[in-house]
Amino acid sequence: MSDEHFQPFETMLDQESALRLLREATVGAEDGELFLERRRSEALVFDDGRVKTASYDASEGFGLRAVKGEVAGYAHSTEVSESALRRAVETARLAVGDGGGVMAPPPARTNRHLYGDVNPMGDAPFAAKIDLLREIDAFTRALDPRVVQVSASVAASLQEVFILRPEGDLVSDIRPMARINVSVIVEENGRRESGSHGGGGRYGLAGLMEPAHWQGAAREALRIACVNLAAEPAPAGQMDVVLGPGWPGVLLHEAVGHGLEGDFNRKKSSAFAGLMGQQVASKGVTVLDDGTIPDRRGSITVDDEGTPSGRNVLIEDGVLVGYMQDRQNARLMGVSPTGNGRRESYAHIPMPRMTNTYMLGGDAAPEAILRDLKDGIYAVGFGGGQVDITNGKFVFNCTEAYRVKNGVVGAPIRGATLIGDGPTAMRQIKAIGNDMALDPGVGNCGKAGQWVPVGVGQPTLMIGGLTVGGAGA
Repeated sequence: MSDEHFQPFETMLDQESALRLLREATVGAEDGELFLERRRSEALVFDDGRVKTASYDASEGFGLRAVKGEVAGYAHSTEVSESALRRAVETARLAVGDGGGVMAPPPARTNRHLYGDVNPMGDAPFAAKIDLLREIDAFTRALDPRVVQVSASVAASLQEVFILRPEGDLVSDIRPMARINVSVIVEENGRRESGSHGGGGRYGLAGLMEPAHWQGAAREALRIACVNLAAEPAPAGQMDVVLGPGWPGVLLHEAVGHGLEGDFNRKKSSAFAGLMGQQVASKGVTVLDDGTIPDRRGSITVDDEGTPSGRNVLIEDGVLVGYMQDRQNARLMGVSPTGNGRRESYAHIPMPRMTNTYMLGGDAAPEAILRDLKDGIYAVGFGGGQVDITNGKFVFNCTEAYRVKNGVVGAPIRGATLIGDGPTAMRQIKAIGNDMALDPGVGNCGKAGQWVPVGVGQPTLMIGGLTVGGAGA
């Protein structure tokens, strides 16, 4: 596969012929598009003093969609050719039936571009990336004699998409992604604990390979591991919880964000269905989904239907004011698309998905919020979690948390889980800090078997009455 830019209408398809076939597939439909994609990605993992994996993947193909009402016909192929497209037309038309639909207005156009024209995989030769991982390993081990294992990884990708619409518009987007991560295991008196840190975004690898970046990531991973070495068993029971800024916004993403996606609300399977215009969170709580932040992991110049991404307010001062929409659900709900129609690849159909979802900051100083916590925990790091969209119930594992009594942050705790439900948690927010921060660029979101990169963020928050699952009282 060539390193030149993906140009499907110069090397694989005649654009006029492709448009004619797309129109044949969507005659009598209400929407549809031809989505073409080439993706290249690489990942290198250096673990326990040696190269563990070194992979390079490349794929290209197209997806053809015709939509009428709630039904979508979709066909995809790894062969980008007129003959393959002609076969796909037959499948896509199954959704249209006898026709009778009126084509929805096309997406708005945009000249905005949110990331540089870079290829992260071309920033350094393979040997230099291996040397970097060795250097990270040696540096991290030298920081503390308790370090017994280091895992460092470099990942980069370039996704190139073209979206041809039935009215003839052609939209393209070139989406870079890069990330470096460091994980550490430390041991003391026979006990082992781990910590990890890293991140990236839609830019090249060059900046991430600078010592100032990766050394900071290594130190932070080691700090978290050492904190956990000193951790005591977590308490159990119902108590107030203060969440730190940045990455703890993953709880907001899971427990609230998914419930504000248009398809769940159209089908009335979300805990937030039917609550538009109502108070669903404490006063002062404003939640946004914003795909327009330059260089962020969850940002997209246009979504995978060709709609420009937006800065969409979902909850304003505690009131539900909007959902995230793709074109199909927006049309069925009688609202405008919001630029949230995303898909994992050409082999997947688009659906409403988050981009960068975060809560705006308030006016409280973080230290003042902690001083007001009489008996609870301070959670600043999260691992995996689970959520039930229908009722918003969630369970999240804390990777870094502390016991707090009478406003004093005490010993770190291990084994803590936070249990609650999104709608209730949003109404029990007691204080909002003035330190809103976005995560370092590590988020991935799964929905219906599809994975897309996302961002999260929030300020320091105090939430009342969460259930803490732990190892003891």
